[in-house]
Amino acid sequence: MSEDHHAAIKVYKRLLGYAKPYWPLFCVALVAMLVYSLSQAAFSYLMKPLMNGGLVEGNPHVIMIVAGEIAALFVVRGIASFVLNYSMSWIGRQVIRHLRGDLFDKLLRLPTRFFDTSATGILLSKLTYNTEQVAESTTNSVKVIINDSVTVLVLLAWMFYLNWVLSALVLVVVPAIAWLTRYVSRRFRRVSTRIQDSMGEITRTSEEVIAGHRMVKLYSAETAERARFDKANDWNLTQNLKLAFTNCAANPLIQIIAGFGLALVIYVLALNPVGAANTVGDFTSFLVAATLLLPPLRRLTNVNAAIQKGVAAGESIFHLIDLDEERRDAGKPLERVRGRIEFERVGFAYHPRKGEVLKSLSFCIESGEMIALIGRSGSGKSTLASLVPRFYDVTAGQVTLDGEDIRGLRLSDLRRQIAMVTQDVVLFNDTIAGNISYGAAGEVDAEAIREAARAAHILQDIEALPDGFDTLVGERGILLSGGQRQRVAIARALMKNAPILILDEATSALDNESERQVQRALDELMQGRTTLVIAHRLSTIERADRILVLENGRIVEEGSHDELIAHSGVYAGLHRLQIRSTA
Repeated sequence: MSEDHHAAIKVYKRLLGYAKPYWPLFCVALVAMLVYSLSQAAFSYLMKPLMNGGLVEGNPHVIMIVAGEIAALFVVRGIASFVLNYSMSWIGRQVIRHLRGDLFDKLLRLPTRFFDTSATGILLSKLTYNTEQVAESTTNSVKVIINDSVTVLVLLAWMFYLNWVLSALVLVVVPAIAWLTRYVSRRFRRVSTRIQDSMGEITRTSEEVIAGHRMVKLYSAETAERARFDKANDWNLTQNLKLAFTNCAANPLIQIIAGFGLALVIYVLALNPVGAANTVGDFTSFLVAATLLLPPLRRLTNVNAAIQKGVAAGESIFHLIDLDEERRDAGKPLERVRGRIEFERVGFAYHPRKGEVLKSLSFCIESGEMIALIGRSGSGKSTLASLVPRFYDVTAGQVTLDGEDIRGLRLSDLRRQIAMVTQDVVLFNDTIAGNISYGAAGEVDAEAIREAARAAHILQDIEALPDGFDTLVGERGILLSGGQRQRVAIARALMKNAPILILDEATSALDNESERQVQRALDELMQGRTTLVIAHRLSTIERADRILVLENGRIVEEGSHDELIAHSGVYAGLHRLQIRSTA
């Protein structure tokens, strides 16, 4: 057995594990499978008395009895079919639900580094398209394998009972069908993997255009985006056509092979050798059984397509599920902190070959102190702020909180101590009240939400809306203005009531009036909190207790606004440049 084949079996067993909790219902489905399979042989069996006693001997009583038995048989067969199909469909949907849940839970726990290098569209494709392929292979395919295998075995047993010589002739075609099935299986898996990759590319391209539709229109890039989408769409079409060609070619080939086997049986029967059928009923029953053998054989061949799709999808999904995740509940428990943060010779690199972004940084933020970071784009300000909530871990040195290395603290407790307001505000497609109370622990009081909105200077705007706090903000808060989105985010931070606050360019994208409103809200938010502020607008940080000036990942100046102006260094130069630009 090849290593690739062994890996495929391992993946398939793991997929079947998702159906294991539903074994009682599967047992019910199994009984229905047996009943359904036996009904096939029973129908073939009824042909014998129908032909011998009914049509050959002309006995109407036999015909009436057999007709009634056939009607009853099909009633039982119909009930068994319903129980079988609905049970397996129910199990399949449960498998999808659990698999999607595990996948989504993994996405919630993966580190920020993973999302830096992963396309959103491809992740969404795994969450939607790939999981559907898995269900097809874990339930529908199992149903086909068991049901049709039992059907084939029962029919073959009946055929051997009727005539072992003719039955042996039928089995001559089995090696050819087995070889064809194995070849088709390998091709199905290869093509299925490409189809899933192409679906991820389609989803990624579509997601980018939908999210960036304004830029597409502004830069008249509709033609270029259509060409990019057509390339992904054509690749998907090509792979699906390859799969369809293989599938469509396999069915007729199997039918041709089986047809030759059936023709051989009839030819041998015509020669009337020893062991041939003795009565018309025996021959008819044998021929019906042989004919009924073809559909399950065809389905057993087709099932390889679904299984190989599922295995390919499972490999993709399990690769994601098996990635290392953040250990949110490991480490020392943490109650509410005082908020003293110290960077001790901190270095950080996103990738070793790309060099360090931060280089041997050392400074301290006392509890309740406001520290501002300033520097040119790419100097490392946002990266430094991302180290505090451990979106990334330092590659050298350490960051401590109240004297404890944050890497030794329970991650969920650490992040509970931190509120953040950024330039790119993330609001969810929910009500204003839902966004303000987002992440709040326990029951959220409506009056507390109102107080947070008042402190964030957004209450008047909310009350002016027809639905007030029940107003839906739209995807990413698109139905609110930029200033309103910022103040809702500030109200959310106020609701969290965390002792540490990070402000990352919280006012840089606003006009002067909106900035004044947001700044008043920020003044409320910063009271009594350890605050780390990142801003390009120097007016935002002039009131900071200390200002750190970063260049190429190092602190080149440190002091208050007045001290740095008097020093006439980098900060003073940036200040003069901004005043001149504003004028």
